[in-house]
Amino acid sequence: MSDFASVSRRQFVQGAAALMASTPLLTSTHAATAADSAASSGGNDSADGYLYGRLYKTLKIGMVNVPGSLTDKFKAAKAAGFHGIELNAPGFDVTEVREAMAAAEFPVDGTVCSSHWQIRHTSPDANERAQALETLKEAMRKTHAIGGNTVLLVVGHGKDGPEQEIWKRSIDNINQALPLAAELGIYIAIENVWNEFLYDHQGGADQTAEKFVKFVDELNSPWVGMQFDIGNHWKYGSMGDWI
Repeated sequence: MSDFASVSRRQFVQGAAALMASTPLLTSTHAATAADSAASSGGNDSADGYLYGRLYKTLKIGMVNVPGSLTDKFKAAKAAGFHGIELNAPGFDVTEVREAMAAAEFPVDGTVCSSHWQIRHTSPDANERAQALETLKEAMRKTHAIGGNTVLLVVGHGKDGPEQEIWKRSIDNINQALPLAAELGIYIAIENVWNEFLYDHQGGADQTAEKFVKFVDELNSPWVGMQFDIGNHWKYGSMGDWI
């Protein structure tokens, strides 16, 4: 087995574009309710993937440029000083992941919905939207099965139509996943990313968070928040103001 103690942080994150905090920025109205509910009933506990009480340093599995098994990769991430890791969902084996977590004593705090760029909630094709919904639901089920607490979601793409139309399509589609999110205690963490929706991609660096806030609030659920990626945001406005 590799000697992971010799892996430097620079080597470990070589090629990584950005690191993201594991906990989504929830709307203030709902955050405490969701956390309490997850801890007491629907969600997983701290022995699994839950990371409570502060910001933690996590990374995506694709950033681990270390050969070997999933256990090897988890051990490398832990040795490099990370507190958790995100997998692509639903494309993993639950048993394999649970065994790797136990062997490395390292949590999977959440996942990234792996097909959200290609199969979109904003698509004009109703069949594609239905597929996007089922993929999101399966991602939530598998995330719950390994002890994670969030599924990162890109809600769609601005190229799919006028803003009002794609707004409604994505809201209607994601709303159908909310009962399952509540049942499992899984947060849907909407990422700010260069998808030309909820901001003006060609606009200036003085844009506000108003549209993102309105979108999240319209879903009106303690299980929906925003995963704010600072690296994705520099082009559009003040990171501090958005946070």
